[in-house]
Amino acid sequence: MKKIKLDIVGLSYSQTQSGAYALVLGEVSGRRRLPIIIGSFEAQAIAIEIEKMTPSRPLTHDLFKSLGQAFNITVQEIIIYNLVDGIFYSKLVCFDGKKTVEIDARTSDAIAVSVRFDCPIYTYEFILSTAGIVIEGNDFVYLENINETTEEKTPSTPAGSFTSLSDDELKTRLQQALSEEAYEKAAKIRDELNKRKAS
Repeated sequence: MKKIKLDIVGLSYSQTQSGAYALVLGEVSGRRRLPIIIGSFEAQAIAIEIEKMTPSRPLTHDLFKSLGQAFNITVQEIIIYNLVDGIFYSKLVCFDGKKTVEIDARTSDAIAVSVRFDCPIYTYEFILSTAGIVIEGNDFVYLENINETTEEKTPSTPAGSFTSLSDDELKTRLQQALSEEAYEKAAKIRDELNKRKAS
């Protein structure tokens, strides 16, 4: 069966399920999108790695990567191989230098691992034709900026309130947010610092 390569094109707060997120995967050579509802922990784990943020302590998926690297195991690819009753089934294709092993995983965990190992994500035509959405023009809007993933979920300090703080105060708050694992707030502070560097 021919595999179809996917990229992460969006991550946003789910409008249909409270406390959940919509991860949107896009067909690399086409216009179809595959939306997958995932939990907040997995959404945060994906966002942190995409944004190249460093948590104060390793998250579960970081631990998985460290363990794999310690034993010379790489994840070569992720395959979303089935869809049953609205549930996606995925597997990690791992290689230790001698043999290839396929490990079953929740799709959200598989994607969180894939961004850490920088490995490709694939699915099959029957899954895209069943659950995919065809994009015509700009009819389907998705978030390219992963920082916005939890703005609707957590009432936190508005980004505008950071403008009155000095660079040193912002850096202190950034470290505090990271130590408290308040990654949404940390992303907003980082954006304000980056905006100042650019201007």
